[in-house]
Amino acid sequence: MKEERDDSYGHVLKYTSIFGGVQGLNILIGLVRNKVVALLLGPSGMGLASLFQTTVNFISQTTNLGISFSAVRNVSELFDTGDAERVNHFVKVVRAWALLTGLVGMLLCILVGPLLSSLTFSWGDHTLHFVLLSPLVALLAVTGGETAILKGARRLRSLAAIQVYNVLIALVVTIPIYYFFGQSGIVPVMVLMGLAALLLTVRCSYRLYPLQLTGAKGVLGEGMGMVRLGVAFTLAGVLGSGADFVIRSYLNNIAGLEIVGLYNTGYMMTMTYAGLIFTAMETDFFPRLSAVNTDWGSCNEIVNKQIEVSLLLLSPMLVAAQFAVPYVIPILFSSKFLPVVDMMRILFLALYLRAVKLPIAYLPLAKGDSLSYLFLEAVYDVAVVLLVIWGYTWWGLTGTGVAITLTAFLDYFLLVGYAYVVYHYRMTAAVVGHTLLHVSIGIVAFLLAVFAEGWQWWIGGLLVFTLCLSLTLYTLYHKVALWNKLMSKLRHRFR
Repeated sequence: MKEERDDSYGHVLKYTSIFGGVQGLNILIGLVRNKVVALLLGPSGMGLASLFQTTVNFISQTTNLGISFSAVRNVSELFDTGDAERVNHFVKVVRAWALLTGLVGMLLCILVGPLLSSLTFSWGDHTLHFVLLSPLVALLAVTGGETAILKGARRLRSLAAIQVYNVLIALVVTIPIYYFFGQSGIVPVMVLMGLAALLLTVRCSYRLYPLQLTGAKGVLGEGMGMVRLGVAFTLAGVLGSGADFVIRSYLNNIAGLEIVGLYNTGYMMTMTYAGLIFTAMETDFFPRLSAVNTDWGSCNEIVNKQIEVSLLLLSPMLVAAQFAVPYVIPILFSSKFLPVVDMMRILFLALYLRAVKLPIAYLPLAKGDSLSYLFLEAVYDVAVVLLVIWGYTWWGLTGTGVAITLTAFLDYFLLVGYAYVVYHYRMTAAVVGHTLLHVSIGIVAFLLAVFAEGWQWWIGGLLVFTLCLSLTLYTLYHKVALWNKLMSKLRHRFR
């Protein structure tokens, strides 16, 4: 029994490290790009880019019908049968739906351009910007369909390569455009990056499944099952993008583009970049959870082990980040972005809860319970909008960090309670212990980072980080197979 447990922990570590490693490389390259862009555009320029990107994401999420998510399961199931003819036919279905949703999204972006301009900006007419950004919506939809095909066909190496090439191209393309054109280059850069992502993805997917126009008539009628599966995911994405849109528009209208740029930087550096630990959720954890969705015991085991590994890998990083962030921000961006430090330190606390709740949040999707998934997502999105408005009103930018962390606490208790009643989810004593221990360490690190000074700041930070890292390594050591796999990976990398 112990051997099975160790193998399972090793599997979680393996895929978390693989996908997290790729994501980490992408983030590292992206940080170099962000540093240069921050110097060229400043907080207001980054705020403007954030508003455009958030709006495009909202339109894209509204119109893509979840094809990039739901098609993965269908393609994967057919791929496992080994029936090449059926796979090729369904690929036509995916591509037809992706193209249709892309065209609809592009047209919608053009039609609602004036409305988007008035809702997003309190100054000037930006309708033309949204019209020029409309092709990006189509590019995102088609790219999403081709990405789903590659995921379903298990072409993970190709997907990893595409991500790396994307950030490299972004580094090469964006810097000269922003250097010569400044904020006027934001829209062209966004469209060019969308085109680059499409070309890279199509290059891989068309090699695997060449484009075939013959026999495509009537395929839209065959994709309704895929579309229905993706609707819940789409609506949840719309709610999430809509919440981001409302928050950034509110901050822009109340405080201006500079605050939007600072908020976006803080959010990106914490909630988004922590995705390097959570990347394996969709690619490995979710399919495994779906495969045993009718077995309550197996679901509990898979979820609990994913939580443990996520916490163990994330906790030392978060402790180090509490003390490093004042020095990292000027290096990665500029000293103009230092006001975001307190917001980020509070957001680091929310990430502990995210590591625990995210595996649980996949239970409704794995069981096909779309209504529950939508309900839980809607509650979170409404709560985060209301609390961010409240937090900024009272404490400014730091208050947004307080608001998001409070929302994470509320969402955590709601998810755990809901999963306990509806899905019979039970946390193991190990998960409860790890959660309480690492959250407590995180709070101590936060208090020291904020209130300690001089030698107390340095000594205290070093002691807390050493304690956290020691506890993590001790836990890994007692999960023998997991420790051996980790040591093997380290020896292989430094050989």
